Amino acid sequence: MLDKPVLLLGEICVDFTLSTPMSSAKMRLGGVVHAARGLWALNVPYSVAAICPDYLVSEAEAYLYAHGCTNFIQVGTVLGAPNVFLIGDAREVGHQGYENILREAKKVLTFDLDEKLRGFKNIVVYPGTFDFEGIVKNLDSDAKITVDIAYDVNDADELSRVYGASHALAISTSSELFSSLALENLGPLLKACKTRSAKHLLLKENRGGSRLFDLESGESWEIPATLARTVNSVGVGDVYTAVFAALIDHGALTAALRGMQAATRYAQTTFPDDFKRDVQRDFKLTPDEVLSLGGVLLPWHDRPHFEIYLAAPDFSYMEKAEVDAAVEALLYHNFTVRRPVQDNGEACPGTPAEDLRSYYDRDVELLRRCSLVFAVPLNRDPGTLVEIGLAIAAGTPVVTYDPRQENNNTMVICGSDAYSDDLDQCLNSTFELLAKLREQAK
Repeated sequence: MLDKPVLLLGEICVDFTLSTPMSSAKMRLGGVVHAARGLWALNVPYSVAAICPDYLVSEAEAYLYAHGCTNFIQVGTVLGAPNVFLIGDAREVGHQGYENILREAKKVLTFDLDEKLRGFKNIVVYPGTFDFEGIVKNLDSDAKITVDIAYDVNDADELSRVYGASHALAISTSSELFSSLALENLGPLLKACKTRSAKHLLLKENRGGSRLFDLESGESWEIPATLARTVNSVGVGDVYTAVFAALIDHGALTAALRGMQAATRYAQTTFPDDFKRDVQRDFKLTPDEVLSLGGVLLPWHDRPHFEIYLAAPDFSYMEKAEVDAAVEALLYHNFTVRRPVQDNGEACPGTPAEDLRSYYDRDVELLRRCSLVFAVPLNRDPGTLVEIGLAIAAGTPVVTYDPRQENNNTMVICGSDAYSDDLDQCLNSTFELLAKLREQAK
């Protein structure tokens, strides 16, 4: 597919996903290896320049050569820490809870590279704690560099100092730089990128799709997301960026669409052979056909406009860990969650009926103003079930999260637009339903 190999530059680590009630523990090579799997699935020739602890070198080298790598170059080593990441939530329902073991003691020693990195013209960099500014001096001056800004870049000044030679930039809404520059609007981020040499910015917005910006012409495109059951989201963004960078000479929009396809499949399995089979099948569609299939488009900055009413026994005296987890997940994805108990006050048990009326009126008015009801009817809470019924009668979309499987009856299941005991599935449904409302509002 390509005449010259793509060079993937970054750290190699071990990803250890902790077991949960929904999934078993999983350990695999991570870091830049995720990107390598993406290019291997496409049969794109690639090389790896790795910062890797010595104990992982032989295993990483053998694994990569077995998965399409043409040249493995160790450009640095990690000292003082094993480069092992513990991952609490591999599906990214909410914050993934990364924990880098002994991160405070970690040091990176970069080797003398001589001419080892010369000749590579298409380079994808995944930043870490290594000295990229020093490494870039060993690259060809005419090389096209795509930088995936995930971690360790906190502000525009650091972006300027380290990534001035970038041809394209990729960033996700979970990155530190996005949090510092673009939480409220994209203006500061676009301005920071335009002052660099980058020609394109790829903004990955998780389940809400992605956006591609041509920083020279000002043109932009929305890339829809295809949502399905998430098995493991770790490394999905790395795959997206690698495929985008590898195929960018075919056109930036085409490259982004192919990156989205590969990333979607990577989230659905942790078995490389299955991943490659699915990607090869998906790529038989033309880019126009991919666009025609549609998908979910719900940009980060549009989400707060669609307020979500939390129907749940959200009371101070309740054991409601599942409710809190649902709220945390919705807030993590930048939704505005209206919690009637907190917004309108909590009535004490035994409050006279005449005093309850004001609570009822305010809660019903709040429900009517919201775009969607997210229900968590723990203990078959009667108030929550009534709120579900009011929403159904009003034509307001309802997503019912029933983690204890207490409400799997005809009226709740059939009346809700989506019903599941899996928070991941309920989150997907929330994106899908609100994306439809956004499209209707255009």
